[in-house]
Amino acid sequence: HSVGLRNDGTVVTWGRSSDGQRRDAPTSAGFVAVACSESHGVGLRNDGTVVPWGCDSDGQRDDEPTSAGFVAIACGGAHNVGLRNDGTVAPWGPSSGGQRRDAP
Repeated sequence: HSVGLRNDGTVVTWGRSSDGQRRDAPTSAGFVAVACSESHGVGLRNDGTVVPWGCDSDGQRDDEPTSAGFVAIACGGAHNVGLRNDGTVAPWGPSSGGQRRDAP
């Protein structure tokens, strides 16, 4: 699937939705960035919080950060990474290949 961000801060998705990639996408405005992998997506709100959606079979949505302070986001195959405004990196999701364990 693919994900995009409209000028008004709403998320738009298209393509496959077998894992809820499109069905579970947020419909509200206020997003400043989005990212996606094959089976899930994540959005960054203008208040610095993150919102994951889609598949959670490998924990892509588990342990999501609940605090604000994010300035950038990225998705991996089944994990996510956020950059906080203090320069620290916050990964979440599975860590079977060290995705969380080896974060700087």
